[in-house]
Amino acid sequence: QKQLVQEYGREPTPEEVAEEILLPVDRVRAVLKMAQQPISLQSPVGESEETNFGDFIEDKGAENPSDMTAIVLLKEKIKDVLETLTERERQVLEQRFGLVDGYSRTLEEVGRQFRVTRERIRQIEAKALRKMRHPTRIRQLEGFLEAAET
Repeated sequence: QKQLVQEYGREPTPEEVAEEILLPVDRVRAVLKMAQQPISLQSPVGESEETNFGDFIEDKGAENPSDMTAIVLLKEKIKDVLETLTERERQVLEQRFGLVDGYSRTLEEVGRQFRVTRERIRQIEAKALRKMRHPTRIRQLEGFLEAAET
């Protein structure tokens, strides 16, 4: 049909399409009509009533199960590494990076919570991050770091 549109410069009639593809006109009309009718996503596919067209539509908003598993494993590994720090260092990093509730706090906010200056929080954070970079701790996160680089 597209080829005929280019050839004629207009939509071809069912008769013209039938003549071109050597099929009866009524068959061409039926196919053209089916192509224009919407099909319910609940319509069954094949002989089984268990499968419908909607089952084959990808849900772009759905989380990829393997990605979700990797995220859960990464969170567990980070938690394990954080538990090797002092309680205060762990809490400072959790607050600063929003590791508990997803809300990253400023040095000032964390300082108020611990009743110390923001400079002291910065120092605690820097020391904790240095510890996190230690080879023994990095080894625990190696697989995730390599995956992030690719």
